[in-house]
Amino acid sequence: MTDSTAADWTFRAANVTKTFGDLRANDAVTLEIRPGEVYGLLGPNGAGKTTLVKQVIGLLKPTSGSLTLGPYDLVDDPDAARQLCSYLPQAQMPIDSFKARQVIVLTGMIRGGDAAAVRKRADELIEELDIGEWSETLGTRLSGGVKRLVGFAMVTAWPGRVVILDEPTNDVDPRRRRLLWQQIRRLGDQGSSVLLVTHNVLEAEKSVDRLAIINDGRLIAEGTPSSLKSEDRGRMRLQLMVVPGRPTPEMPVFVENHTRVGNNVMTVIAETDSAHGIGWAQELVGLGVIEEYALAATTLEDVYIRLTGHTSEDPTAEALA
Repeated sequence: MTDSTAADWTFRAANVTKTFGDLRANDAVTLEIRPGEVYGLLGPNGAGKTTLVKQVIGLLKPTSGSLTLGPYDLVDDPDAARQLCSYLPQAQMPIDSFKARQVIVLTGMIRGGDAAAVRKRADELIEELDIGEWSETLGTRLSGGVKRLVGFAMVTAWPGRVVILDEPTNDVDPRRRRLLWQQIRRLGDQGSSVLLVTHNVLEAEKSVDRLAIINDGRLIAEGTPSSLKSEDRGRMRLQLMVVPGRPTPEMPVFVENHTRVGNNVMTVIAETDSAHGIGWAQELVGLGVIEEYALAATTLEDVYIRLTGHTSEDPTAEALA
């Protein structure tokens, strides 16, 4: 393949539609990701995110629309898609028979990396992700979180023009999750286009340059995190922790919307109603209805809930195969 540094390596999806019988898994999805950009694709399970990714990497063919990366048509040339795109799937990598460092180096070399450069990069990733104590451990003996980090290192030891990460932080412990987000950001800084597929809105908000929200196969919003939150300026998030076993309290008129996940009730109120909100929450504490509350500025998750009707931790929807 020609690898011209003068080429425009922007990834573009134009009106991508994928149907399975009567099911429209993707509906005229249009987006672009520039080199060096971390682009988040957010949506609940079953929204069509993974279906879109499978078309990008040549595992599915769009019913209509186009997918291009630089000078390459990824629909007509799925082999180019697989060579130019690095992909971390949501499922764990099949590495049970390999040692961690061994499989990172092997994958980088299979992708065309120079052996010495790949070994050096593998050592850097092992150190930066803090998985050195497992570098010579067989995959069958690794925890799910460490396997996930090894999978990320496999994909990025010799990254493609586009790096696609599908729920990269699944099973990763909080400390190493922060290290992983730093490496995701670094991929963009080093020139790769990063497509981050996730439903973890709060984490993604801190790391992406731009993002799109997809629901029922359609792109329903796109922009920077700040621009997407612009409609929610002047509103506050009042979070209530309900006593286990207690029903959701009746909402007063100043609550604009609310969502309950487990014992956590998230409400949105106008900033001018903050005093009323705190007074109401304190009353609920006194009545033994809630254990605690917190008032804060609205987040991207509030936008996500408003647009999709889901929370980022909604376990009820099933993913499209």
